[in-house]
Amino acid sequence: MSDEPARDPVGEDPRITALDERLKAAREQEDARTKPAAGAAADVNYRMGSRVLAELIGGIGGGAFVGWVIDQLAGTTPWGLLVVMALGTFIAFRNIIRSASVRPD
Repeated sequence: MSDEPARDPVGEDPRITALDERLKAAREQEDARTKPAAGAAADVNYRMGSRVLAELIGGIGGGAFVGWVIDQLAGTTPWGLLVVMALGTFIAFRNIIRSASVRPD
């Protein structure tokens, strides 16, 4: 270590000032680009997710219930349950694919 005092800069380098300005502008652009969507766009995505969940639960659960009822009435345990639940699952996935392939306006 030396006993010399630190040198005072004569003046600020214009390249550093320009770099600071460019960094600030880039940060502002990145913040604007990555800002979470609010309003209608977020609402549409939330509704789509809820619809997919409802289709899955309704298709599988509804198919299982209807199949169970058919099994109880016809005495075909467990074949009615399995067949109608598989049919409900197939229809649920078909509806999900159909709703996902609709082009947004």
